Amino acid sequence: MRIGRIGTVVVLVWLIIGAIAAAQRGYFGSPKAHCGTVGSTVVTIIAGPLNYLGVNPKISCHVPQPAK
Repeated sequence: MRIGRIGTVVVLVWLIIGAIAAAQRGYFGSPKAHCGTVGSTVVTIIAGPLNYLGVNPKISCHVPQPAK
């Protein structure tokens, strides 16, 4: 049981550091959210402390346009 609690704390701290990195990059201040910014924000949060080691994840996606 103790290892599970330690693991939970490590994961929470990891995600908090990732959220701080995303906030420092201004990902939460964008009024328009589209798949690229949402994807980059999520990947930055998941990458956590790796962001401070030079990892700069970016996601680009293209949504198909409706037919005319």
